[in-house]
Amino acid sequence: MIYVIVFLGGAMVMSFEILGSRILAPNFGSSVFVWGSLISVFLAGLSAGYYWGGRFADIRPSLRKLALIIIIPGFFFITFPLYSTRISDWVFTLDLGIRMGPLLVSMFLFFIPSVFLGAVSPYTAKLMIISLHTSGSTIGTLYALSTFGSIIGTLLTSFYLITIAGVKSIIMVEGIILIIISLPLFYLKLQPFSEDTGRLEGGTVS
Repeated sequence: MIYVIVFLGGAMVMSFEILGSRILAPNFGSSVFVWGSLISVFLAGLSAGYYWGGRFADIRPSLRKLALIIIIPGFFFITFPLYSTRISDWVFTLDLGIRMGPLLVSMFLFFIPSVFLGAVSPYTAKLMIISLHTSGSTIGTLYALSTFGSIIGTLLTSFYLITIAGVKSIIMVEGIILIIISLPLFYLKLQPFSEDTGRLEGGTVS
């Protein structure tokens, strides 16, 4: 279950970034400034998510909290058509120029979802570590799986999905998928890892 979530999380990030270029195109085109804005905002969001996710994972980690981390970007994805065009049009009317315009829109539309998607990898790493002796390989596997998901998400979105469905429809479906995969986490139980003994403790994480 965790592996599937990590893979899909990586795929969603890059798919969302590719689709973001189409969201900005009507008002700002597809110039290097648009792509520079998108890449910078997503990297900033992911960096913040890695940091925050790691810190949050150290505070009584649980599958329910992981579910909330996934549901929040899912909610943003599902409601994306309700606010994306309005925000893009509003920033465009401010006439901030070809650099600041797309950068500001990217911050409004993509930063917060990318923070939560970025938090998935460090949080799941905390949940998956069951031995100090294998913690390195566990973390490496999860980040490799996330990166592989990013590659698949990039190719699938750019080569196929955009040609067969509307951009906003794709984002909404991805939001539904995020919410669906998070729901089982509310009912599963997890044995926490004891850093003192290097073994799984009894009981569950609340």
